[in-house]
Amino acid sequence: MRSIKNETNLRDKKILLRLDLNVPIVKGKISDTTRIDKILPTLKFLNKQKAKIIILSHVGRPRGKALKELSLKPICENLQEQLGLNVKLITQNINEIKNKYFFDNFDEEILMLENIRFYAEEEKNDNKFAEHLASFGDIYVNDAFSCSHRSHASIVEISKFLPSFSGLQIDLEIDALTKITSEITKPISCIIGGSKISTKIDIIKNLIPKFDNIIIVGAMANNFIEYFGHNIGKSIKEKNCDPIIEEIISLSKKEKCEISYPVDVLVSKDLNGSYKKRKLNEILNDEMILDIGPKTIDKITNIINSSKTILWNGPAGYFENPNFANGSIEIAKTIIKNNKLNKIFSVVGGGDTVSLLNSIKAVDGFTFVSTAGGAFLEYLEGKKLPGITALNH
Repeated sequence: MRSIKNETNLRDKKILLRLDLNVPIVKGKISDTTRIDKILPTLKFLNKQKAKIIILSHVGRPRGKALKELSLKPICENLQEQLGLNVKLITQNINEIKNKYFFDNFDEEILMLENIRFYAEEEKNDNKFAEHLASFGDIYVNDAFSCSHRSHASIVEISKFLPSFSGLQIDLEIDALTKITSEITKPISCIIGGSKISTKIDIIKNLIPKFDNIIIVGAMANNFIEYFGHNIGKSIKEKNCDPIIEEIISLSKKEKCEISYPVDVLVSKDLNGSYKKRKLNEILNDEMILDIGPKTIDKITNIINSSKTILWNGPAGYFENPNFANGSIEIAKTIIKNNKLNKIFSVVGGGDTVSLLNSIKAVDGFTFVSTAGGAFLEYLEGKKLPGITALNH
């Protein structure tokens, strides 16, 4: 895979730059700029090289329809403000742009095509549409790792028609994920949460042979607690998961990977209530588990302190209520402490986990924080991502 950062002759080259700028927009205002912030280095690099930048991106799922509320206009304005450069949104219908010199007629440093998913051909990975997009530029750069699990025209098919490179953010993402899946420094531990074991089973199975510890937290830990004979009251759980748990336990014994789950918890009768500490044999029928308890925090802290590499995907509790955010916050504090002392390589991913870290302003305390969602998870499952494979051709 060739990286654009190694290219030095980019002056006046038209760079088709695929980004993931799919940020939350409420009433025309961006509520979280994390994804925009992360791609600024790539834009600054290309601008410094005097390249002509043409951004391809999307917001939401318009499914081939031009929807005003899913326009990239707020993102265009945000980029202009953050970069201090002229950024122009091109609203013309892409399919009606026939002149290959069209993009030479603008003085702006950066041009942005309107939402690429306004065109049904994008999600169909349409060959002709990709070829038409490619005709606008001299070089293609994919810096949208979070979209690279999608076989879309601006991610996969376009690479057949132009010299293709990875962007700076993709390079960082691949480097971080490589260090937790293949080029590992041991001991290595994973803290994994979520509401359903079935959605994480492939990740867990792929990681067990490589990891020393896997710590199950969040709602999916409830299934483990119940499996080992404890009442979980009215806690969230997934049905028919015993065979999955048995498979995880069997594989972990074979591969000598320690599987941990909470030894004590915080419970409440409702999501908005106050909490009570409970040992696992004390949970009442009308209570629900909403966070890990102090003994579990101590156990996780010890595992983190003895690890050289840590992967965290999924909060430990219902962090939206501050009463049940403590477990996740303590995990974050311990990782950050070790990170500051250069004792650990830490990778965090998953929307809820990143939201938690943003809420406590802790994102910068980790070695790498991924905003990639589905692509991040599929990479951890050991799947090949079409967008990355396309860059390797």
